Amino acid sequence: MAIRYTLWLDPDNVAQHRAVEADLERYFMERFADYPHIRLFGADPYDYDAPFNRLYDVLMARANEYCERQWCYVPTPEQLNRTFFRAVGRSNKFVRDPADGDQRQSDA
Repeated sequence: MAIRYTLWLDPDNVAQHRAVEADLERYFMERFADYPHIRLFGADPYDYDAPFNRLYDVLMARANEYCERQWCYVPTPEQLNRTFFRAVGRSNKFVRDPADGDQRQSDA
């Protein structure tokens, strides 16, 4: 299997990697704006048909295509994942159920 990821092929080009990651984060933020508020996870975070999980899969594929088309750059899965979740953290489009996640936190 040939190495395709630009980060691995040219690790010293830090300026380009940072620019692509910043653009990816902006790309995700813009895509989130296309949706109404998105509920995070719900009762079962491993429900792969849940709206958030379907959105994740679709946007990962689209962002990868966008990078290749716009930047002639092949991002690593880690770069895509990190920029996606940074965008989720900055976005006001995501809401959580009160009982979502660690049950011990709701007892505090």
